[in-house]
Amino acid sequence: MAKTKVLMAQFPLETHNRGLITVAGMLRDAGMEVIMMGNALPDNIVKAAMQESCDVVGISTYCGGELALGKDLMDAAKKAGIEKKTVFLIGGIFPPKDIPELEKIGFSGAFLSATKAEIVDCINKNVK
Repeated sequence: MAKTKVLMAQFPLETHNRGLITVAGMLRDAGMEVIMMGNALPDNIVKAAMQESCDVVGISTYCGGELALGKDLMDAAKKAGIEKKTVFLIGGIFPPKDIPELEKIGFSGAFLSATKAEIVDCINKNVK
């Protein structure tokens, strides 16, 4: 069975990458292949996910804009036709009240804090 392939990215203007690096390491330790993209616009994240045939896109956010840019990301995924076959996760620092909206727009998981097991379980549950 092929390894689950995860693209890790941040939205533009993000300067803190400790969460991104930490989660990437946890996913590698769990046996997943991780591609670190870094900062990118939603359209570019979707293009990279398609080019790399990723199963999962993980977003780390700390600067706000998770709803606006998260919606842009999910709109780009729908336009590209990958929103149903790719799992989208988001984590970082944002108001807890945003979690239901992030899930409503298409994220399979929205994490303010999570253990390795919680993130891996979410991925395993959602990757087809």
